[in-house]
Amino acid sequence: MPTKHVSHLPDAVIVGAGVVGAACAYYAGRAGLTVTVVDRGPVAGGTTGAGEGNLLVSDKEAGPELDLALLSTRLWRELADILPPETEYEPKGGLVVTPDGAALTALRAFAAGQAKAGVEAYEIPGDRLHDLEPHLAPGLAGGFHYPGDAQVQPAMAAAQLLRASRAHVVLGTEVTSLLTDRSGAVRGVRTTRGDLHAPAVVNAAGPWGGALARLAGVQLPVLPRRGFVLVTEPLPPRLVRHKVYAADYIADVASGSAGLQSSAVVEGTPAGTVLIGATRERVGFDRTLSTEALRRLAAQAIALFPVLGGVRALRAYHGFRPYLPDHLPAIGPDPRVPGLLHACGHEGAGIGLAPATGLLVTAALLGEQPALDVTPFRPDRFGDRPGERFADRPDDTEGAAP
Repeated sequence: MPTKHVSHLPDAVIVGAGVVGAACAYYAGRAGLTVTVVDRGPVAGGTTGAGEGNLLVSDKEAGPELDLALLSTRLWRELADILPPETEYEPKGGLVVTPDGAALTALRAFAAGQAKAGVEAYEIPGDRLHDLEPHLAPGLAGGFHYPGDAQVQPAMAAAQLLRASRAHVVLGTEVTSLLTDRSGAVRGVRTTRGDLHAPAVVNAAGPWGGALARLAGVQLPVLPRRGFVLVTEPLPPRLVRHKVYAADYIADVASGSAGLQSSAVVEGTPAGTVLIGATRERVGFDRTLSTEALRRLAAQAIALFPVLGGVRALRAYHGFRPYLPDHLPAIGPDPRVPGLLHACGHEGAGIGLAPATGLLVTAALLGEQPALDVTPFRPDRFGDRPGERFADRPDDTEGAAP
């Protein structure tokens, strides 16, 4: 375990061993940088381990997040050829369906905007949906097929990225404060097991990213947004062939509501189980099981796939998405605190957006030109409102950093 007497310093300390932190470590390592990754839990012990592994372009409207997703889509395809099969990369494609003509018209306009940004999408008439998904409910108006949507096993993806990064990984170790020099620049972290020195610290703490920012004396309004996933018993192969969801899921993703929202996303896995997500609600870090959330998910999944009505749910799990008010992550250097970089606030898209985030953070560490415009992701775009900089918010009841 490094201490404050370490003579060979890493180029950066990354706080958070989820998939975003792992991707930052991977691309930094590939660029020749040395990094230490620290987390108070295990690899993928937070948001990543509670994810479905979605790699989506279909749910993102034209704009900065879609640009980030398109870059990540290309990077995930490259990673699929490098990482071992345990990562379970599946370019299965997505299918977004609509119940009526009005909803289909809205989805058509949404897809047209995406197409201008380079997204591949194909309209599927209602009478042809069963060619793609034979078990879909009858009577749907139509939908759009997105060949670019894919899936990974998120915990394995994080673990394999970390392994390939050759980073020094320190687990079970909580960050208690940030180390600074006389000018106030961040120069490492203090942990429960000693000090880790480095000229840069990357905040990849997911829902706890706001707490880590406050250790540096700045505001980053990351809030946890709880979500549940149902897992069925193993079913025959290809019962559900794509990542399938109703178009109202897109509105749920873009919503800032604190109340319970649910729209079923249904997909099969290589093991034969079917995953059913996704709910969203802001209840702080409350880990209470919500039977209402699970009831809604089950009902909505059966409405899409009636065949699931006789299937047993083996288990349910939940986690916390790192939500920022404008639904864009914070990526890159924080101009308020030299030496501090952020890579958090991706909400439910962190697994999909991790490679592009890691690439952009690495460019910042190297002082190089980023692969795309990072201005929309500036960590200081929310400012610091007087009286809030160091105040705990009701949604942040587990404020310690990983």
